[in-house]
Amino acid sequence: MEEIEQRLLNEYQHHFPLIPEPYAYMADELKTNTQTVIDLLIKLNANGKINRVGPVFKPNVLGVSTLAAMSIPADQLIKVATIVNEFSGVNHNYEREHHLNLWFVIVAANQSALNIAIEKIEHLSGYKVMQLPLLKEYHIDLGFKMGKNSAVKCDKNDRCKSAQSNNVDILIDKPLVSAIQAGLPLTERPYLAIGTQLGLTEKVVINKISELQSAGIIRRFGVIVRHHELGYRANAMLVWNVPDDRVDELGEQLSLDESVTLCYQRPRVEPDWQYNLFSMIHGKSRDYVMSRVEHLVKKLGLEEISHEILFSRQRFKQCGAKYFVKDETLS
Repeated sequence: MEEIEQRLLNEYQHHFPLIPEPYAYMADELKTNTQTVIDLLIKLNANGKINRVGPVFKPNVLGVSTLAAMSIPADQLIKVATIVNEFSGVNHNYEREHHLNLWFVIVAANQSALNIAIEKIEHLSGYKVMQLPLLKEYHIDLGFKMGKNSAVKCDKNDRCKSAQSNNVDILIDKPLVSAIQAGLPLTERPYLAIGTQLGLTEKVVINKISELQSAGIIRRFGVIVRHHELGYRANAMLVWNVPDDRVDELGEQLSLDESVTLCYQRPRVEPDWQYNLFSMIHGKSRDYVMSRVEHLVKKLGLEEISHEILFSRQRFKQCGAKYFVKDETLS
């Protein structure tokens, strides 16, 4: 990876410039020119290393979502995964090493629409869906470091920032969210382009995005990388059966470890699922991930806490969540 590419990915996964000419600002910091930055982002997007330049929204603020799991016979897995992928609300869909082998995340405008979508997936596939909605987050979406001596620009408040406004609804501009959720235009003045599309001034677009960030509705704004294409191919969901009175304690402790990229509480679904604390470790080798799991167990004294490690096998879908789209579940 060239130095300029590495720096671009490391330094702008967080805190993307909210100024009229963000790519020119980035070019100045990277000691290059604006067109080089734009061309590099276009190339990274085309070869799959980045998904977009734009927002990651806080879960369950713009709609509702759930992590879902299914147990699918091996000879039916591709067929069922294809059915799941057809739902626009599904943004992640993976095979994992477990008897519950198909795991996906789905978002919808409200709980009723989510339930309809889940029921439709069950009807079309012929298999039951287990829902594991988010109960509490401890750490979500830190970003990925490129290179041995590189650092992703972020601050500790990024690790677990909640929506701060008591009236988040008044800050949510649905047309703006729809315009930016797939990413900013890769043009010299992206906020002007969005404003022209929506009938807003460039300044208003920048201010609205800034307000969404300040309120915690936008969780992160920057270059959204695709970890698999960048070498993080040994990725494991590490689930723990934690006593209820220790979930917060252990969730906070796990979230502070540099190898843990995600950490959140979800419900048990007895008798099928006993685990209530979820964490993710994204690594470049299986040995690395296993060594980090052993480290966490020893460091935090978790020898008596039962856990399972669900490595990813196949990625069927990975994209940004889509909000305020036509309700396909009612068609």
